[in-house]
Amino acid sequence: MKNDYLWDGSGEPDPEIRRLEALLGGLRHSRTAPEFPPEFPKPSARWAGQRPRVEAAWGWLSFGAAAAVAVLAAGGVLWLSRPKPPLIPVAKWNVSRLEGAPRVDAQTIDAAKATGTLVAGQVIETDAGSKAGISSDEIGEIVVDPGSRLRLVANRSGVRHLALERGTIHASIWAPAGEFVVDTPSATAVDMGCVYTLHVDDSGDGELHTAVGWVGFKLGDREAFIPAGAACATRKNRGPSTPYFEDASGAFRVALSQLDQDKINPEERSSALRIVLTTARRRDAFTLWHLLSRVSAAERARVYDRLATLAPPPDGVTREGILQLDRRMLDLWWNEFGLGDVDLWRYWERNWSEQSRKGQ
Repeated sequence: MKNDYLWDGSGEPDPEIRRLEALLGGLRHSRTAPEFPPEFPKPSARWAGQRPRVEAAWGWLSFGAAAAVAVLAAGGVLWLSRPKPPLIPVAKWNVSRLEGAPRVDAQTIDAAKATGTLVAGQVIETDAGSKAGISSDEIGEIVVDPGSRLRLVANRSGVRHLALERGTIHASIWAPAGEFVVDTPSATAVDMGCVYTLHVDDSGDGELHTAVGWVGFKLGDREAFIPAGAACATRKNRGPSTPYFEDASGAFRVALSQLDQDKINPEERSSALRIVLTTARRRDAFTLWHLLSRVSAAERARVYDRLATLAPPPDGVTREGILQLDRRMLDLWWNEFGLGDVDLWRYWERNWSEQSRKGQ
């Protein structure tokens, strides 16, 4: 980033600066700036005969300024030596029995004791006839369906980390974007302020459906962004497939599923790609955007041409850059869809990577 952007708006801004501008834009000062004198007024000529008095007055001003500095310094010492305020307690997850007799570790939550607390390291498990709810005023609510196993990995300020080993959860989250994370055997789901359903089968494969907001799905370098009304399958050791809107045509969805398969001959693959590109609606542009990084270099040109027809690329995005998978250009194009600000996701990625390196 060029420093000039911070002073006169020129140059390319850093994504973090853009994110802060978006967050703080509503507090922008809109009135005319006050006018200040160029310097403190000096004694005028009519005081020439009273120079000693004027110099004395300036001396008192200097003394007052020094006294003020001393007072401020003393106040700073008192501030630094003040008793530290108590730490804010970490938000708790409360567990409730909705049906049957769910368990937290070996303890059953039955009719006699309908509530409990889930702490880091504990597992909540439901059998075929049980259902549980976990909730936190600061974070959100989760319904754990029958036949599920959910573990609380970490629960500290800024990190609410769970792992769904099998089964289904329905999450309604109001914690800040990026704080609520759920691992599965095939991908990690990162909440960006939303309502979603996450399912994991016995093989470790899964599927995510978003109802409100959007969710980031990730395994290694393979990413998927799932906005409201969209779904995305995920496969163990492979990660997220290509997401799609659930109201897409059957032909579109079948062909997209074929493209996500490893074992498909060239003729079938070419036919599936043709169906996806010809049946894609303007609304399906976000699926083609994901497809850009999931196809070969030769196929990418076909995907780009169709995507550019459905959703013309913004300024700063070129065909050559997209064909080379320039991430900055891909992010700029994504933000044109109005489905969620990818800068929030990049911000989470940086923070999460730093925490992982520190072993947190």
